[in-house]
Amino acid sequence: MAGTLGFRSVVFKTAVGIGSLAWSATGFTLPDRCPIFFDSPGQCDPIAPASFLPASMNSATITRRDHIAENSVFADLLSALNVTQSEYFAPWLGTWPDAIDWTAAVIGTHVSAVARSVSEDLVFLNSKEDTVTDWRRASNLIDSYFAQIIGFYFGQDAVAMRYEAYDDILWVVLGWLETTKFINTHSDLNYAFTAPDLSEETPGVTDGRFNSCAKIPNGPYHGSVWVPAFSHRARIFWDLASHGWDTKLCNGGMLWNPRLLPYKNAITNELYIAASISMYLNFPGDDNESPYSNRTDRFNPGDPDSPIPSGPRDPKYLKAAVEGYKWLRNSNMTNAKGLIVDGFHISGYLDEHSNNTKCDQRDEMVYSYNQGVLLTGQRGLFDATGASSFLSDGHRLIQKVIKATGWDLILDKPIDDPLATKSGILPRWHGLGRLGVMEEYVDASGTGSQDLQTFKGIFFHHLAAFCAPLEAPDPELTGQQVHDRAFAGVRDAHADACKAYSGWLAHNVHAAMGTRDSAGRFGQWWTAGLLAGDWVGPWPTLENDGIDDDGRGEMDNATDYRNTGVPSNTMWRGPAEPTSSSSAPYRKFPQQGQSPLAKHVAKPQRQAIVEDPNDRGRGRTVETQSGGLGLLRAYWKIARTL
Repeated sequence: MAGTLGFRSVVFKTAVGIGSLAWSATGFTLPDRCPIFFDSPGQCDPIAPASFLPASMNSATITRRDHIAENSVFADLLSALNVTQSEYFAPWLGTWPDAIDWTAAVIGTHVSAVARSVSEDLVFLNSKEDTVTDWRRASNLIDSYFAQIIGFYFGQDAVAMRYEAYDDILWVVLGWLETTKFINTHSDLNYAFTAPDLSEETPGVTDGRFNSCAKIPNGPYHGSVWVPAFSHRARIFWDLASHGWDTKLCNGGMLWNPRLLPYKNAITNELYIAASISMYLNFPGDDNESPYSNRTDRFNPGDPDSPIPSGPRDPKYLKAAVEGYKWLRNSNMTNAKGLIVDGFHISGYLDEHSNNTKCDQRDEMVYSYNQGVLLTGQRGLFDATGASSFLSDGHRLIQKVIKATGWDLILDKPIDDPLATKSGILPRWHGLGRLGVMEEYVDASGTGSQDLQTFKGIFFHHLAAFCAPLEAPDPELTGQQVHDRAFAGVRDAHADACKAYSGWLAHNVHAAMGTRDSAGRFGQWWTAGLLAGDWVGPWPTLENDGIDDDGRGEMDNATDYRNTGVPSNTMWRGPAEPTSSSSAPYRKFPQQGQSPLAKHVAKPQRQAIVEDPNDRGRGRTVETQSGGLGLLRAYWKIARTL
């Protein structure tokens, strides 16, 4: 992400009404000198990029085979969702009891996203007998999962999460906006007012008071009544998280945790960008006065939360997303492989003689989710502005990630020959995986934490969001016009690039499906799905996991605090900062610390004889299941749609 964009000042003139309130945009910077969405014709003549793929790939003479997801993938997706809920969700609690607050928010996001995909693809639920969708069964299926989402609304500890780190807070925003997207999609597709109102012709239903036929009017999906509640929670949590935007240090950027020394990490800033642009695009407005809206912002005391409720397309969210993206893109937060590292400290922060305010101590840790969340922000920023540079940045990042898993995008196969793999010796590590399969660096050793078990599913959820087919904005809603020729070029180039990723996705699905146990639960180490049948000897440990000295060298100045907890040193904590015995001591509440699942913990001396490598450590959990769920949905949506 090093480098700069050519930013210029642009003024959007949009006004969207909610009730009697009107909202108008203010001026701020946007990328691209000539976006394909514009306010008035004749401003410029945008040129669409010919391709989002590498030039070497466009000139290659190799014939690539199409990877189209078979209908069986949809069945696998439904099965994975069923296992997620039947094995791990407790309806009487309204949550997944083994999850912690932030992982539960992510899992809820996955469930809502898959429910939306099911609604979009109901045709694949056709019965074999008459090839006509049995609407009653389909409706019952979708409503059963929606009922569980409602349960989670009440099961989520929204009060406690208000005091957690800013990244935890922002997962809540994305989760409930995803749920409102499901409701709106399901209502638009299946309850639109396209049929005549036949309520007058509903015999046999009588009104006890008037002894006459009752009318059953057309209406939206019944779940629409929950949109105000879900969107209100999203707004409140965005307001709370916005307090983390700090301009005193590093010239901007989101702080991670207000209870630790300043650390501006990638995930919190990516979440802020993604949540802000999602609020701009998907938030329907909220006139509910919250008891929490006046919380003091100690980082920006001169800019308190507005007492005026937000409306749809509120420009403050777009402004926040653009400013956040500009800061992140110029922050030098990528390594030599083009992967996003974890974040920055401020050297000398505790030294009373230092006046340094720069982010100058970079933590080199690489996690998969840091490569994913930004994709939702990039896609949303394109949808809002028509600036194709956001898509270009996103595709470059995706291609760097794919290469770092050991996959050759041009040849559409692993860089290393799987047949050359020696039994008992792991294939070469490429920075974020091996043999073309995504891994966290501790997956092979089975030592990943609850946090790390959640990361890969997050990446694939946001990849699916990024690769959704492009749609032109509605001029009546946005006030924007579209340059048709340029938009068609960008749309086709985007679709072609995403289609090129489907072989890699299919390969990861094949590996991940090989880790399922007899109950259909996914394991964490997907590469084992390719190796297990031929593996001889004990499973790998951190000492012999195939990450050689060069790979270890990439982790110099890297702190795996997501796996081992925040260190008790003056880089992370102040002198009086309390520590915790939890493996995740950055949580404010002790109950949110990550604890191992006793039934899955293998004794160290027995790890060498465990038959299933995914039974080691925490074993199969709701977090590992969410990884498989996110991967399957991404493959289905990308390889089936394009």
